[in-house]
Amino acid sequence: MRQTKPLPTTVQCWAEQRTGPVVAVRDASHDWHRSRVWELTGEGGARWYVKVSPSAKFFARETHAYRHLVPALGHSRAPQLLDSRADDLALLLTVAPGAPAPGLGLTSAAWRAVHAQAGMLCARLHEAGELDRSGRAEAEASLTAAADGAEKYLGRAGDRLTGGEQQLVRDYAAQLRRVGRVPLGYIHGDNQPRNWLWSGAMAFVDFERTRPAARVQDLVILAVTEWLDHPDREQAFFQAYGRVLTGAERHALRCLTALDAVNCLARVPDNHHPEVTARGRRTLDRLMKEDRP
Repeated sequence: MRQTKPLPTTVQCWAEQRTGPVVAVRDASHDWHRSRVWELTGEGGARWYVKVSPSAKFFARETHAYRHLVPALGHSRAPQLLDSRADDLALLLTVAPGAPAPGLGLTSAAWRAVHAQAGMLCARLHEAGELDRSGRAEAEASLTAAADGAEKYLGRAGDRLTGGEQQLVRDYAAQLRRVGRVPLGYIHGDNQPRNWLWSGAMAFVDFERTRPAARVQDLVILAVTEWLDHPDREQAFFQAYGRVLTGAERHALRCLTALDAVNCLARVPDNHHPEVTARGRRTLDRLMKEDRP
């Protein structure tokens, strides 16, 4: 059972300067030891969220996203940033409409609608704002940076991968360095249904990993989970996204799925989510079957 995390008193006092007195606090963190999110309820029933970022880097990314990128998504398509406090890495956010899509018991048709709106919002986010010089440099280096992480994750994963699987990952890391030019922009960074709120319309949440990168990096988790078993959802996504992937993007995506797999397995010692481990194992098994029959 996950232990409830108390809201720091200093952070609550800071938030109440904007919200007025808070009468109830609910721990709304993800089941991850570094996740710290609380729902606040005021005297009149109004609600807000307070988030304490896991690191200064995530705080900077998320505040930048809310101030400069999230407005491009449209009204009610994401929470709004009311205030931030760098000393505590704290953000005070409005409540976006909807609930996380995975818990809603959606029909197949509804899931297609969810993915269509996710595709639309991804397109808006990926095209939001011009990359400055440093942002473009970061985006241009993002695939190489992903490839550079392969050896670190292989070391952590150890004997959870066979020798053949380790070589497969190394081969894909090498290929990722050579895929060529791909479209760049700002990516959400954790683009998956748990961060999609659905109320008949879509809202995105959790922008702490939003950064300049190759746009295709935003599709990795979807490619190895949602779309693998439901190609109709993938089709709905790309119809709303407005374009199909280039050949270089398709190859990059395949390489990135191999790196995602070893990353999932590298996290096993401190990962209490068997679905993440299963995701990595399933991807590796599939790639080995397709590439090393």
